[in-house]
Amino acid sequence: MASIVERYHIPQQHFWLHGPRSGPPVEYDAATGLWNVYGYPELHEILGDPATFSSDTMRVIPENLQPDSEDFSLAGFLTQIDPPEHGKLRKLVSSAFTRKVVADLEPRIAELTGELLDAARDRGRLELVTDLAYPLPVIVIAELLGVPSGDRALFKQWADAMFDRDAKISLTEPAEDQKADMQATLKPWKEMTAYLAAHAAERRRRPRADLLTRLVQAEVDGERLPDDQVINFAILLLLAGHVTTTMLLGNTVLCLDAFPEQQRKARADRTRIPAVIEESLRYLTPFAALARSTTREVELGGATIPADRLVMTWLGAANRDPRQFPDPDAFDPGRDPNPHLAFGRGIHFCLGAPLARLEGRVALNILLDRFDPLRTDPDDPVDFMPAPTMTGVRRLPLH
Repeated sequence: MASIVERYHIPQQHFWLHGPRSGPPVEYDAATGLWNVYGYPELHEILGDPATFSSDTMRVIPENLQPDSEDFSLAGFLTQIDPPEHGKLRKLVSSAFTRKVVADLEPRIAELTGELLDAARDRGRLELVTDLAYPLPVIVIAELLGVPSGDRALFKQWADAMFDRDAKISLTEPAEDQKADMQATLKPWKEMTAYLAAHAAERRRRPRADLLTRLVQAEVDGERLPDDQVINFAILLLLAGHVTTTMLLGNTVLCLDAFPEQQRKARADRTRIPAVIEESLRYLTPFAALARSTTREVELGGATIPADRLVMTWLGAANRDPRQFPDPDAFDPGRDPNPHLAFGRGIHFCLGAPLARLEGRVALNILLDRFDPLRTDPDDPVDFMPAPTMTGVRRLPLH
């Protein structure tokens, strides 16, 4: 594993990629007040027990990191909601990601991949993130929602601003710096909220056959969704609907570059590609951490976590736990089974996982058709995202 870290200069904050951990699976960090969970069975338990490990983390976030309520609402934000409200709201968008709906998108995904690669060829270079891994999923999710895919530069600007700022917010910073960082994060959030609010208002006047219209017209317990819930639903779908696939595609190409024998096998037998994607998700887990809050005192991994504490669950580390994955630092698409936690588990299992997997499979097939070999440019280094909670590349120049 040291070779891939050195080869691509993977930042030290992605600690789970820098060799095996020596500490316990559950640790308390006195400097931040966080409980960190690194072990696979421990995370498996957390993600399967939403009654004890709540997704509503804002209630335990220090007050100085709380955004002003008049500027910010998480109403309708599925990743922050617990049962029973979570189940009701999730049903509203589940119909947009059924197996048939996703499968029917395959021709459009292939068409878009071809168009984007043609445009890159005409420019005489290929930077995977800018030319394919970002625009492909964002166009697909924008078309599903019904917002202009031509605004994708705006979406990227907002996502980059929020995720890059997240990387800088630290619980060990002085209080005034923490507050300033949080307020800076709110600016792109407010801009995205205003953008989607305008589109939602237009759908009320002129309904269309898109997901945003479905959200505007949806009812829960006989009542229409409030505006803030509709908008937050749309924000989540727009962000999560493209960021995961962008990282997945970049990470998988990186793995095929680092392990050329696996690339040769996948090129010769395309039925291997789904397994390559699954191992990439385990090996370079896109969303490497999730936050939870305890609702009661709980024993976990030999430690006692008090009630009302913030818990960071490190999916990236759990996906390299040798108790679950023999030789975890080896990239082995032949793992069977490969029960990684990259898409989560339980009621919050990623709604868009089937779409992300489809986009990855279609795009990788076409990339392998067009590039032999598929390899990075050693004279133009790979650039990793700075946030420790996200494993992905911001730039990936290819020959």
